[in-house]
Amino acid sequence: MSSPLENGTTGRRVRVSPRPIDPGALITEVTGAESGAIALFLGTVRDHSPDREGITHLEYEAYQTQVEAKIEEVVKEADSRWQINRMVVEHRVGRVDLTEISVAVAVACGHREEAFAAARYLIDELKARAPIWKKEVWPEGEAWSPGA
Repeated sequence: MSSPLENGTTGRRVRVSPRPIDPGALITEVTGAESGAIALFLGTVRDHSPDREGITHLEYEAYQTQVEAKIEEVVKEADSRWQINRMVVEHRVGRVDLTEISVAVAVACGHREEAFAAARYLIDELKARAPIWKKEVWPEGEAWSPGA
């Protein structure tokens, strides 16, 4: 699933998909002569959580009819707070193996302060508000993560 923002804003994109995330492609997509800074955040799968060791992979599920719209709300909020030239937010669904990227935020702005602040806002709000659930899987079992 991939959609431009409903108002047709260019330079903004949200995607929730089982496809692997390509950070190089994200950087290329947000790069522009008007920007002096690109902030890129990549969330990757690790082998532990606060409650568990030996995680082998994660499985993500999303409320498909609402997830991109909810993330787009966050994108619009960021757009109203900072002078963002381009931004992309992607999140995986389905199985995501160790070291793979599960979520990415790329933000291009005129200056680094804005790019850092906007990227942090996007990932923090996405984690708090997007209807995406994570299941941790390890050799002996599996459990849904309590989340944010």
